This record gives sequence, C-alpha cells and structure tokens, in this order.
Amino acid sequence: MSGAVDPSVTSRRQCLTRLADEARSRGLQCTLTGPDGALLHVANPASGHSTMVFAMSLSPDNWSYLWSGGGSASATDPAQAAESLAASLGR
Repeated sequence: MSGAVDPSVTSRRQCLTRLADEARSRGLQCTLTGPDGALLHVANPASGHSTMVFAMSLSPDNWSYLWSGGGSASATDPAQAAESLAASLGR
C-alpha cells in the first residue's frame, strides 16, 4: 500500500472544514470525526440538537453537503450551507 493521499479524502475534509468554520461563527459546535475526518458532527448547544454532515462529490470539483432530516446544500457556498444547517438545528 502506498503512502499517497487520496485527493477525494483531502477535498472532503477541506469541504467539511470550511462548513465547520462557518457553522462555528453561528454558535454551533463542530468536530471532524470518522476515518480521515470524513464526517462532521455539528451540535447546537442551546437546543441540544445535533447531526452528522457528509460531503459528497458529485464530480471532481462539485461537492454537496448532506445531513439527517433531508438536509442538503451546495459546498460552493459554505456560508449559506451553515445557515441552512443552523436552521435545521433550531438556531
């Protein structure tokens, strides 16, 4: 097995990190988790609600965020995605 890093893993982590930064600025708590930081746990400390967010590649340069309850948003606009995510968590 080589030591090469799968570019999709790096891109997924970058997408989730951008969303985490935006979500934190809205008062949400965020933790990258899972293998290679493949999932983002997001919690609203005020309501106690939380969800897991997955970044899915639709093509090499087109990613989407998906979370429980049917939530989804384009990764091209992490700020808008964080707004939608915060609303779904009662923020």
